[in-house]
Amino acid sequence: MAVSPIGTSPKRREDARFVTGQGLYLDDLRVDGLVHAIVLRSPHAHALIRSIDASAALRMPGVLAVLTAADAAADGLRPLRPYVEANVQTGEPFAFAPQPLLATDKVRHVGEAVALIVAETQSQALDAADLIAVDYAPLPSVTTIEAARTAGAPQLSVEVPGNVCFDWRTGDWAGAEAALRKAAHVVSLALDNHRIAMNPMEPRGCIGRFDPATGRYTLHVSSQNIHNNRNHVARALGVEPDAVRFVAPDVGGGFGAKNFAYVEHALIPWAARRVGRPVKWIASRSEVLLSDHAARDMEAEATLALDASGRFLALKVNGAFDLGAYMAGAGGGVPTFQYLHLQGTVYRIPVIALGIAAVVTNKVPIGVTRGPGFAETVNILERLIDAAATQTGLDRVELRRINMVPPEAMPMTNAFGFAVDSGHFAETLARALDHADAAGFTDRRRDSEARGRLRGLGFAYHIKGTGGPPEENVEVRFEADGSVSLITGTQHIGQGHETTFPQILCTRLGLANELVRLRQGDTDLIASGGGHGSSRATYMGGTALWRASDEIIEKGKALAAEALEAADADIVFVDGRFAVSGTDRTIGLLDVAALGREKGRPLDTYHLWKREQMTFPNGAHVVEVEIDRDTGAAALVRYAAVDDYGVLVNPMIATGQAHGAMAQGAGQALMEHAAYDPKSGQMLAASFMDYALPRADELPSFDLAFNPTRCTTNPLGVKGCGEAGAIAAFPAIANAILDALSSLGVKNFDGPATPARLWQAMEAAR
Repeated sequence: MAVSPIGTSPKRREDARFVTGQGLYLDDLRVDGLVHAIVLRSPHAHALIRSIDASAALRMPGVLAVLTAADAAADGLRPLRPYVEANVQTGEPFAFAPQPLLATDKVRHVGEAVALIVAETQSQALDAADLIAVDYAPLPSVTTIEAARTAGAPQLSVEVPGNVCFDWRTGDWAGAEAALRKAAHVVSLALDNHRIAMNPMEPRGCIGRFDPATGRYTLHVSSQNIHNNRNHVARALGVEPDAVRFVAPDVGGGFGAKNFAYVEHALIPWAARRVGRPVKWIASRSEVLLSDHAARDMEAEATLALDASGRFLALKVNGAFDLGAYMAGAGGGVPTFQYLHLQGTVYRIPVIALGIAAVVTNKVPIGVTRGPGFAETVNILERLIDAAATQTGLDRVELRRINMVPPEAMPMTNAFGFAVDSGHFAETLARALDHADAAGFTDRRRDSEARGRLRGLGFAYHIKGTGGPPEENVEVRFEADGSVSLITGTQHIGQGHETTFPQILCTRLGLANELVRLRQGDTDLIASGGGHGSSRATYMGGTALWRASDEIIEKGKALAAEALEAADADIVFVDGRFAVSGTDRTIGLLDVAALGREKGRPLDTYHLWKREQMTFPNGAHVVEVEIDRDTGAAALVRYAAVDDYGVLVNPMIATGQAHGAMAQGAGQALMEHAAYDPKSGQMLAASFMDYALPRADELPSFDLAFNPTRCTTNPLGVKGCGEAGAIAAFPAIANAILDALSSLGVKNFDGPATPARLWQAMEAAR
């Protein structure tokens, strides 16, 4: 039997069932008596609902129910509330309107749920939906931050005066203004971090049941955070959390879109109670684009002050976040914690002033995707540094190097009092540039020019805090058949936890990997859980597992001492065996576990852990783009990176996670855009005909290396690895595009870098 300790790369054990079709996704579940639900969605961005007539639909064959807001109110259902309702730093309440499960008096975005149709088959439900007559009175809509804040703008909700959820100034404004006045160089940029949609391979969906004997709901759901979501859905259903069970089988990706609760999570189990049958709903791809939480959508006006030698003196940013129609999930928490947390990123900036606002618009609510808040911060600063280099004539590599916090200054504390424990930033940047052969760029640019193409080199340094919800728990059970069950409150959605979590436990306890079985994805299995988000699983679940292992070893020593007739103090534990120090008398861990069961002193251990600090993965990404002068078509032709993820549990899996994030970041930079018509509020990218995703043939081979520094905030020394590329790729590619266009005089550009947008930028410069 093989032991695969931390730092080795055994193949992903879960892949065997996935590639042979043995995975169990939501649509694979077979349920007796199942009926189907369809959500009737608003075709208007903003409209009053005068009436809903479902009489014709109810007469259709197979239709069991047509449910509206009136039915939900009659049954005591409640709207969804944000996960964060007040400024994380000040406690000041946000202005927000709870999100109704079904629209009541008005709709606030195209795709908002208006009615739920339940029928024997999906086709019957779809046919019935066509016969529901909703009398809408269209209202003017707002789809931009500027439009939402304009005097006299249409108001989405009386609870959000002026469409502004909060408008907060923090940091040292007087100090920033003073630094700007005395600075030798001042550089400013207006930046748009445009809205994107996540599009996981498996769409959102759920299967709801209700047991009238126990009064308990069960929801099988494609979700990446079942415990927290269960709690919010229970509140919406008007019951206690223990009256609701969430089960997530294999989940086909999430990227943040499945982090929070949705109205369907409450509607479907409620419908099951109403019709007395299990009810299933699976989103269509257009529903994914029209109703899944979107991400990014932040505008900023940013200014950086430098002295004559290029040292950073101050940063001033006025930023606004477009939250969409409702403050969903952690919508207000991202700007007031994540975005604030690492201002200045890896650079020494003594004075920072921030204006942070959030508004509601007639668009799909914003949730999170890889690097929420941190990605916006990194984008602003990395774009500013390149602009400063252009404006001052200073070298952009040297400008970064002289301002980076050096290793001897770690742990560093930034201008807002947040600490980062570890990292060799300048060294990592230098290695990345060497890895990318930046020295050979001039020759490659000359070759591109000979072929009529503009070539640009760009890079960005990323950093992020990972950790997510601050508590995590695990339970380790030694089963009678000699296997070990590892139960966690974290959740895998494709990251490889079934391989990496056993590696951690086997390293600590000397067990063979095949003996350990990861169990997760069921709120009845374990008391709580933070799910998967913020690259938290290995850090949070792994630390809880590490500490549980300490307890197991201590329990085992006492049992081993009895079995070996020795004093507890003489027992040592090495490579899965307890031994009497200085002798050859030993007993294996599994034998001790069996002994413990016989004596009523099992080694089974539960551990709940609360973190005090996060981990801080960081690194440098270097890219090259080519742009066709005639058409504006851009190609990402080279991508190299050196990242610091601390100790790597499984380098192969970490590499795969990083590659996926790079692809997502490249997608945002080059093609993805959840665009809306500014007048009608209609989404212009509600299918894959209009929403472009990166494909394999549009991406180069990623060249990734590591420069790890051990994280000091956890006993494993790990740092989260799943989000880096999505944070770094966007500004790195933008900087490369501006480098390519610099000969034409283009000084600023916002993504996505589609051929039309690049052609327009080149024409405007000409």
